[in-house]
Amino acid sequence: MHNTPSTIPAARRKMTAWLVGILVPLGIALVVAMIWLWPSGVHEELSLDDPYGTTESFSVESGSVSSVSARACNGGSETGSATDVQDELECQDAQVATDRGTYEVEIPAQVSASAEVVRGDNVKILVGEDLDQTGVFVDFERTVPVALLAALYALVVIVVARWRGVRAIGGLILSFAVLFGFMIPALLEGGPPFWVGLIGCMLIMLVVLYFAHGLSLRTTTALLGTCIGLLLTAGLAAWASDSAYLMGLGEEYSYMLTSVVPEIRLSGIVLTGLLVAGLGVLNDVTITQSSAVWEIKAAQPNISAKNLFAAGMRIGRDHIASTVYTIAFAYAGAALPMLMVVSLYDRSMVETIMSAEMVEEVVRILVGSVGLVLAIPITTGIAVTVAQAVAEPSSQTTQTATTHAH
Repeated sequence: MHNTPSTIPAARRKMTAWLVGILVPLGIALVVAMIWLWPSGVHEELSLDDPYGTTESFSVESGSVSSVSARACNGGSETGSATDVQDELECQDAQVATDRGTYEVEIPAQVSASAEVVRGDNVKILVGEDLDQTGVFVDFERTVPVALLAALYALVVIVVARWRGVRAIGGLILSFAVLFGFMIPALLEGGPPFWVGLIGCMLIMLVVLYFAHGLSLRTTTALLGTCIGLLLTAGLAAWASDSAYLMGLGEEYSYMLTSVVPEIRLSGIVLTGLLVAGLGVLNDVTITQSSAVWEIKAAQPNISAKNLFAAGMRIGRDHIASTVYTIAFAYAGAALPMLMVVSLYDRSMVETIMSAEMVEEVVRILVGSVGLVLAIPITTGIAVTVAQAVAEPSSQTTQTATTHAH
């Protein structure tokens, strides 16, 4: 027996009510959990000493390089020492014009070797009364190029994706508001990393998906798949961070963090990092799978649930194959300098991978990959269930159109 036209809206209303019955309690639970974990403000009293901290007689000034001269680096007495290596590098002296005057600045050999300073470069220098007309190189001034790159990124996204691109950028801004306004302060105040990470990531997805893709059953199925994927990833990350003894000691920032917040558990921070790291790719695969199922159903209204799931998974398997490479290469690219340093040690590949410096990246790749791979069939199954429940068969569409024509 075919569905009558009145049964289709009824089926849609029933499925919508079912999804709302899941998402509304979930949303309320997330808000309540966020209020419970909300930082008290103690983190505002925490601070690290600025490595270029100034007093009344010293200040960091921005200026433009007016001239540069090259010379041989001085120093070095022991063969093979750091200073001996420096002797082989070329040092630079620069004249830097600031609002306070022009200063003679010695450019460190390491800086000259990696990014040669040329006339017209904008740099930051430390100047003071005790330094006379001599300044100390602090860093390059990067505000203008980074701002231009950000503007180009926003422009390209908006031109190509149009209104949806605008909403996506808005969702990205809101995501960082959750990250910097809730998650990081809560972690600094000793909040439970597992719950802070899970609640924060779910809130980000709740905001981003609906903000960027709009309120629809298609978006809702992607959100459900994402939440289930996050739960699986969180459970796996908790087990992996404990079993693999991830202590977060591979970077100098870990030591700096414990010096300010001694009670913080670095292994917990690693756990939260595992969740945040896989968030973007997880969102990508779930929204893609949901959209794929909906488009297949629209093209073949009478397709069975079994065939619809199989068709969706064929797309999903292609996505899995490409996304696994994406995650691995993204992490490898970000950690390339560390990989180069670690490869210089005289030890086997297995020992290198299992070192504190490397194992965190390896676990990140594995946990993130497992989470997104499992999210694909889960999201596909949810999308098939919803699409089959609310879709109108093609025979009914033809019959309805004929009725309206008469």
